[in-house]
Amino acid sequence: MNNIQFFDSTLRDGSHAIAHQLTIENIRDFCSKADDAGLYVITVGHGNGLGASSLQVGLSKLTDAEMLATARKYLKHTRLGAFFIPGFGTIKDDIQPAIDQDVDVFSIGTHCTEADVTRQHIEYVRKKGKEVIGVLMMYHMIDADSLLKQAKLMESYGAQGILIMDSAGASTPEMVQERISLLTKNLKVKVGFHAHHNLGLAVSNSYEAVKAGAVFIDGTIRGFGAGAGNCQLEALAALLQKVGVKTNLDLYKLQDVSEKVVRKFMKTPLEINSIVITSGLAGVFSGFKPHVMKAAKRFNVDPRDIFMELGKRKMIAGQEDFIVDIAMYLAEQKRSKVENYSIESLL
Repeated sequence: MNNIQFFDSTLRDGSHAIAHQLTIENIRDFCSKADDAGLYVITVGHGNGLGASSLQVGLSKLTDAEMLATARKYLKHTRLGAFFIPGFGTIKDDIQPAIDQDVDVFSIGTHCTEADVTRQHIEYVRKKGKEVIGVLMMYHMIDADSLLKQAKLMESYGAQGILIMDSAGASTPEMVQERISLLTKNLKVKVGFHAHHNLGLAVSNSYEAVKAGAVFIDGTIRGFGAGAGNCQLEALAALLQKVGVKTNLDLYKLQDVSEKVVRKFMKTPLEINSIVITSGLAGVFSGFKPHVMKAAKRFNVDPRDIFMELGKRKMIAGQEDFIVDIAMYLAEQKRSKVENYSIESLL
């Protein structure tokens, strides 16, 4: 337990919470203050990764190049990380420019059943001499044995670590223990866990992952992230200190970054409200929240119904366009019920 690496995604997952409007000042202040707090890597960029800025999932205030260049300037002790999902970007237009900007660690992510689409990207990054992590998102949607098969594919491509993402905040402690234990026993590379807080379990689930053998944890300062947020790293650091697990983290410095930097660029405090709870219950990507709320208001339907319908249809990140279709469907269902009731009242 004593060699845990902490991956910080405050400037990546956190951008979901402010519609991807991170500024140069936000990145500068965070990186300069967090650089010597004991973090292994700070991942920077659009919430959906390199090349993802778009009308469909949200336009970034800054380009990938601007964000990475700013972070690189202020990170002296901590590795610079970038996230990438095949389909949002390409090797030529997004990965190679990030390599040219001296990104140290690349996390290549995909839906938990589609590891094969990451092969060329993982192999390319390895050939360039950079560390590469294979990321399996929405891992709760498949059984443990299937997850292991997908993880082994990424390992065979050259991934130096496998991170499973609880992208919907749908995990129970039992799920985390089962999956992490299975992966650590059957993979030769390091295993990590990324939690979301929809059901109020992000810190405890991350702790369960550590107990089950995970050697790296991906979280954010102040829990800043999509939906109800991520595992709050300073809270996990305090918990690990309390139970006697030694880490390289400086708890006070993490707390200072939380209070003096992150608190200032969070538009509203993160909370476990009815919407994010429903998102976790339905097993739907936390980053859908702003799109769901907008569609619910436009078509006058309950956003919770949209989330439950998204869950029934097993929608995943990148399928944001379907949110409007589902809202329209629910609105039509609502109208049909009203019309049927009106006709019956006349009979």
